[in-house]
Amino acid sequence: MPTIDLNADFGEGFGMYDFGADEALLGSITSASIACGWHAGDARTMRTAVERCLRAGVAVGAHPGYPDRQGFGRRAMALDAEDVYEAVLYQTGALQAFVHAAGGELRHIKPHGAMYHRCDASLDHADAVAKAAVALGGLALYGPPGGALERAALSAGLPFAAEGFADRAYLPDGSLAGRDRPGAVHDEPSRALAQSLAIAQRGEAPALGGGFVPVAVRTLCLHGDGPRAAELAALIRAGLESAGVAVASPWQP
Repeated sequence: MPTIDLNADFGEGFGMYDFGADEALLGSITSASIACGWHAGDARTMRTAVERCLRAGVAVGAHPGYPDRQGFGRRAMALDAEDVYEAVLYQTGALQAFVHAAGGELRHIKPHGAMYHRCDASLDHADAVAKAAVALGGLALYGPPGGALERAALSAGLPFAAEGFADRAYLPDGSLAGRDRPGAVHDEPSRALAQSLAIAQRGEAPALGGGFVPVAVRTLCLHGDGPRAAELAALIRAGLESAGVAVASPWQP
């Protein structure tokens, strides 16, 4: 029986401002990557997110990003590899403290936004993330299949979960279509479900322009910030399980 993890970015509010469908997602996802206070989140949001996930039996990971709250961490920044190591160690260490205080265990690191894409392309930056993961006890890494993050994890002896996307379109070369491209985001739930099934069952996804592209992954990202995010997550989980796909974290809490 094929098995897939369903993960979501989590705890991306700030102060009095909520963001995303965190509470409603907990019945569908099996792991969460919690914002660590730089691109989003704060101490109270981090603590609340951790406690919610642990109560729901959802595996907890860190979602560190660039110090870019105004741009939500999605803008490129000129940080070098040493900067990235310190940024990931600082943010993930803070989240790990909240997890330990709540009696849980931090499982993985998934860089956010522009940091995620930079680390996928730059082995120096990916190695910096892996170095922080080793320093924090050997945390697993989430990232795109076949990129620098995967190579860095393997080199450091860390577990790695290759990540695919349920609601983002793929180009024929296997990369994600930019959000500014027509059809880049699957707004229709049936398309996101069909893509999830293709990835989980056959290791491939539809490509923009026709045909399929290989996507061999262990986890699927479900974005929690859309207007129908919780509904889509529930639909995908039910559809996968109905098709005989087991839904579980790679490292059960």
